[in-house]
Amino acid sequence: MSDEIQHADADELQARLTEVQTLLARHHLVEELVHKQEMPRHDLVESLVHKQHLNELRHRLDKMHPADVAYILEALPLEDRLMVWDLVKAERDGEILLEVSDAVRETLIANMDSDELVAAAESLDADELADLAPDLPHEVIQDVFQSLSVEEREQLRAAMSYPEESVGSIMDFEMVTVREDVTLEVVLRYLRRFDELPDHTDQLFVLDRDERLKGVLPLNKLLINDPEVDVADVMVTEFVHLEPDDDAEEAAQAFERYDLVSAPVVDRQDRLVGRVTVNAVVDFIREESESELLAQAGLREEEDIFASVWNSVKNRWTWLAINLVTAFIASRVIGAFEGSIEKLVALAALMPIVAGIGGNSGNQTITMIVRAIALGQIQPESARRLLHKELGVALINGLVWGGLLGIVSWWLYHSFQLGLVMTSAMTLNLLLAATVGVVIPMTMQKFGRDPALGSSVLITAVTDSGGFFIFLGLATLFLL
Repeated sequence: MSDEIQHADADELQARLTEVQTLLARHHLVEELVHKQEMPRHDLVESLVHKQHLNELRHRLDKMHPADVAYILEALPLEDRLMVWDLVKAERDGEILLEVSDAVRETLIANMDSDELVAAAESLDADELADLAPDLPHEVIQDVFQSLSVEEREQLRAAMSYPEESVGSIMDFEMVTVREDVTLEVVLRYLRRFDELPDHTDQLFVLDRDERLKGVLPLNKLLINDPEVDVADVMVTEFVHLEPDDDAEEAAQAFERYDLVSAPVVDRQDRLVGRVTVNAVVDFIREESESELLAQAGLREEEDIFASVWNSVKNRWTWLAINLVTAFIASRVIGAFEGSIEKLVALAALMPIVAGIGGNSGNQTITMIVRAIALGQIQPESARRLLHKELGVALINGLVWGGLLGIVSWWLYHSFQLGLVMTSAMTLNLLLAATVGVVIPMTMQKFGRDPALGSSVLITAVTDSGGFFIFLGLATLFLL
């Protein structure tokens, strides 16, 4: 562990957050007490107290990894967050801005002036700057662009030109290249000239004189072979390579499948343009997972937990409005059977069970389908087979658990017919849930939409309305 930057595990990170919160609370308390006291040289006392706590807090922040500082900023209310942000060393601003969530990043950038933003951006590499650029004011980007070298400008243009979820958007440009006609001894001497190798360097890229990628030289081969051997004799010519326009999700699957640490990115002429590393892939997977969870709940974007009331309302209202409509439809379904419920009060007690079990089963189905789509395991022609399989599962579950609930209903209300209605309604609603659980994500994928978007809201709406209608309809038909 470094004396300057300390990495924390989950427990240590939580302890550091508690320390920061305690220091902030102590600072606010003492500041409030000093304000209330009337004493000679009041301003001097207040200044000393103010500096004492903030200096201690600054000292603790200076020792933390940028990712840990980002975690702490995300966990603080806006006023405390900005106070802590002001204590961070200016040269670390860029690294921390990359680590915080998009929503929190907006609040930090909004409270920085142009000079601070330019200084933070200039401390980043081209690929990192491309990640931050969409959140920066246009004039700041222009100032930063002018300060870059010609090579860095081209790299930044390239990184910003690729779609958000493509390999080009997550690749970096820091890599080590060598020629195939030199010896390993020459390569080793070349590497010793570096102060440090780029992060996650597990292999060197072998290029010809036209910058085309001919192979890769793993570091273990470099170290264990005779230094007098040529690179061409030990390099690996069968390797995983990517193209900038490839889907980043497919690249992530390749990293998982082949246990990759890095992979070269080449254009259509096989010229090396960058590389993708495992840390970028992990970040992409995490962001995709968070986005999918938010989409399932009907949230449009990641939300700062301490955002203003109005911003939170804007983020949530769309699917809440849809949910309101579907809930109104479900209530109208129940209203259509008010006479039946009045005649047989047991229906009011049993119908939420049918709807609830159907919603749970539908969410299980839709979660499995969305996951399979994300992993690339489902093709359009598989839809019919999947539907048949899920209908089979639903039928068995409906007969088993619906039969059990039917027996319980018979025992509670002394009505054999009510037990049969309960079993039939449960089975039919589970079949409905299985159908929509397959059809909704597959249809959204077909039209190029996120299969997870609002899936839990939609499945609940269908199974609630459908469950009420099926159960009350069967009860009205056979019991009344």
